[in-house]
Amino acid sequence: MKIVIRYFFRTLRMILTPFMLIAEAITTPKAITRTAAEQATLNRASEKLALYQFKACPFCIKVRKQMARLGFTVETRDAQHNLQHRAALETGGGRVKVPCLLIQHDDGREEWLYESGVITEWLRERFEVMDG
Repeated sequence: MKIVIRYFFRTLRMILTPFMLIAEAITTPKAITRTAAEQATLNRASEKLALYQFKACPFCIKVRKQMARLGFTVETRDAQHNLQHRAALETGGGRVKVPCLLIQHDDGREEWLYESGVITEWLRERFEVMDG
């Protein structure tokens, strides 16, 4: 019975994934308008971030939409299909759970931030309104 349930959910994910990705593409908001100096500051800050994610995870989609709304891109690391990224997430963050935002602090310290709500709030607080 367990195997039937497992294959049922795998099949369901395979069917729903394209629809979720299309919905993400259609509903992703436009980026906040910034001055060139503000955007440059944001781009520098985003170099110190990496998002561990699964492409079709609804919580990961939520975080990616927040990043798009804030007008910056972050390196995304596929923890579902890339074994190196999965291992780094487990070793560094302590568990394989997505989304997880890796923050490289200036002092060399790494912070692993889990939970989509926590991540989107952290991003909003730091990057929604910036001083250039």
